[in-house]
Amino acid sequence: LSQLPPSIWPVVKNTLGIEFKLLPGGTFTMGEGNETPHQVTLTKAFELGVYEVTQEQYEQVMGTNPSHLKGSQNPVEQVSWDDAVEFCRKLSALPAEKAAGYAYRLPTEAEWEYACRAGTTTKYSFADSDAQAGDYAWYRKNSDDTTHPVGGKKPNPWGLYDMHGNVWEWCQDW
Repeated sequence: LSQLPPSIWPVVKNTLGIEFKLLPGGTFTMGEGNETPHQVTLTKAFELGVYEVTQEQYEQVMGTNPSHLKGSQNPVEQVSWDDAVEFCRKLSALPAEKAAGYAYRLPTEAEWEYACRAGTTTKYSFADSDAQAGDYAWYRKNSDDTTHPVGGKKPNPWGLYDMHGNVWEWCQDW
């Protein structure tokens, strides 16, 4: 898989239409700022959502939408780590998901950073400076203090959207 260009890495849709991209394992430098950069190797391929979980998807699974900034295609927000883990558990328990052999969990911090960096060595997956941030991310300067529909900005080099900005994401381990 790692020998193929990222544009043709498999994208899978689950029974709710949530898209996941299969990412190969690999080695990257993790950490910046106060965290000492160090080499991390992910030995196995894993799947990650192409987009953040939308409010509509969350409500389909959980029966409620806790978000303050409403919009069916906006990312769900106002969820705790426990809520995110419960979403994965309930999604995994859906009969159609079980029958398809799908089991869900949050990514580890290393998996998330590896996916966010997308094979780059720059500060952001798109550059070292934030001059192009508005092309890739919703953030304080361009968001009008609200969330926006997922996938509205450019994806990172591996075809993952909203890895910088829009909302914070939970990881399994940190």
